[in-house]
Amino acid sequence: MNYIKEYYFPTPIYFIEKPEWVEQLNDISDKFIEEAKKNNKHLISILNKDFGLTHHSNSLTEESKFNEFIKFINKNSITILADQGYNTDLYALVVNACWVQEFSKEGGGHHNSHIHSNCHMSGFYFLKCSDKTSFPMLHDSRLNKRMLQLIEKDESVITDSSEKIKIIPKPGLFMFFPSYLEHEFVVDHGIEPFRFIHFNIQAVPKQLINNDIKRI
Repeated sequence: MNYIKEYYFPTPIYFIEKPEWVEQLNDISDKFIEEAKKNNKHLISILNKDFGLTHHSNSLTEESKFNEFIKFINKNSITILADQGYNTDLYALVVNACWVQEFSKEGGGHHNSHIHSNCHMSGFYFLKCSDKTSFPMLHDSRLNKRMLQLIEKDESVITDSSEKIKIIPKPGLFMFFPSYLEHEFVVDHGIEPFRFIHFNIQAVPKQLINNDIKRI
């Protein structure tokens, strides 16, 4: 049978490699991870173990050492949204969340499936990872398709039928994706360190910003 195959509702994922930032951002992040571990100290003492925990820093958006990083993700988010066909002239992008996190060395660290509401672009920058660590799992964002999902012939092969796809990260890899895309981090076994920076960006109509300025 002869037929024409076209795609109309794909979910775009963008990858950028910046390995030259890994060492510096790891050094800067050490302080924030240590603070996060101190914040978890009470919980660790109750559990009598570190297993299953994620050491999650406070917001990095106001930290001057991350200024270049914040500018980079903001600039690339504008470029990506424009590439997708959005009128970026009408919006100002705001990094409303950015944090570094590290999974427990004892293993068990993970994130359940979720999306980021009230955001438009999300992403990761991987600092410590390997083929022995956790990794992001992406879920099909088309809910109507998931309601009628058939059994796949081979889940290890990415096809039109794929319901979830795993991404194998490496240090220095940036990953940008729409915030509506459901994702998770599978359980880490604590074999090797797993650390990454997560960020969310919101597109705010410039008209709203200008109106607020006028009110002031």
